[in-house]
Amino acid sequence: MLQKRSMDMLIRDSERNSTSEGIYAKIVAIANLPTRHGRFQVVAFVNNEDGKEHTALVRGDFINGEDVAVRLHSECLTGDTLSSLRCDCRSQLTASLEKLGRMKTGILLYLRQEGRGIGFTNKIKAYALQDQGYDTYEANRKLGFKPDERHYDIAAHMLKALKVKSIRLMTNNPDKIRDLKRHGVKVTGRIPLRVVPNKYDKFYLKTKRAHMIEQEEGLSDLPKE
Repeated sequence: MLQKRSMDMLIRDSERNSTSEGIYAKIVAIANLPTRHGRFQVVAFVNNEDGKEHTALVRGDFINGEDVAVRLHSECLTGDTLSSLRCDCRSQLTASLEKLGRMKTGILLYLRQEGRGIGFTNKIKAYALQDQGYDTYEANRKLGFKPDERHYDIAAHMLKALKVKSIRLMTNNPDKIRDLKRHGVKVTGRIPLRVVPNKYDKFYLKTKRAHMIEQEEGLSDLPKE
């Protein structure tokens, strides 16, 4: 766990660097957070670009750490909070925290990018279209969005504010790795994440798999655990 001196240093440096170095994810508070999956500390960020509040759950002393296990998780109110079975978001969040809770050092970044970045209201509109037979990507396009509107520059800035030198990314999605690399994050490995589908999300996962996960040509240079 980070000691108070380290926490104060992160907050102080984040305040300074948010203007001098152009890091727009600013750390504003850090506190202990025991969970069902282990003892973590929670880091509160504000995004100086769009004003959104983002979160990191952290374990151990990761400052200047290399090969730190990191999971990026985009907010999903229906899945994470309301236990929806239409997606695998809650299952992935739980599996990630269980893995990280067994590690000496690890980080989960919780990003406020609801509905693949289209927002909650538009996500429910997309659900309504899916009820009519459209898949996830078709529904987003019909609403005028790209299949995935998320971007991970904010995650790169959060990792920089946390002073992490290199990471092993917990993901099946090569787009996350590519995007982080574009924003200067050193990704040294990949930790696959598997969850069991249910009868409600099978079609969603089949579509997701066809469009983006397990595109191994994008991950061939990264060792897997």
